[in-house]
Amino acid sequence: MATLDSDDEITAATIGELEPYAVKVVIEDYNPGWPIWYSEEEAAIRAALGVLVLRIEHTGSTSVRGLAAKPIIDILLVVPDTADEDVYVPALEAAGYTLRIRQPNWHQHRCLIRRTEDGAPWSVNPHVFSPELGAVEIERILAFRDWLRTHDEDRVYYERIKRELAQYNWKFVQHYANAKSEVVEEILRRAQRG
Repeated sequence: MATLDSDDEITAATIGELEPYAVKVVIEDYNPGWPIWYSEEEAAIRAALGVLVLRIEHTGSTSVRGLAAKPIIDILLVVPDTADEDVYVPALEAAGYTLRIRQPNWHQHRCLIRRTEDGAPWSVNPHVFSPELGAVEIERILAFRDWLRTHDEDRVYYERIKRELAQYNWKFVQHYANAKSEVVEEILRRAQRG
């Protein structure tokens, strides 16, 4: 749930050519196929990485039954050391993913992608963390998901905000994500209080 606040920060963290997000954010009604898509991605990642997979979870809005979302499967992937890219990135690239984001100053986070526009059956964002360096963010990601799964009022509230924000034209999709951050933090505070 990191925010890259400036275009310079977005550019610095992005691997490859950065193109403005040329279309509106599309929020779709919940698709019961999303958990199936995740299961197939989990199997592919486990096959590619084997024992390097310390933990893998379906996260993000597509992991919350009934929540409208961008049709992109977010995955939390925990490996021993995200900074040691040579150990896991080539295997994931061989499985069809592309390393897209590198944030050494934010929990050593890495994000790979696979996109429908490049021939994938659906779009996927595996977010990669290490157990120690990413522990705080891993906990936050899972707390947010689990809270939305069990608290309908916040699920409805979050969906309303996402649909409102999707009406704007954003230069980069990260700007849309940043615009949600205040609401995400508000919901997380409730989740962490329990």
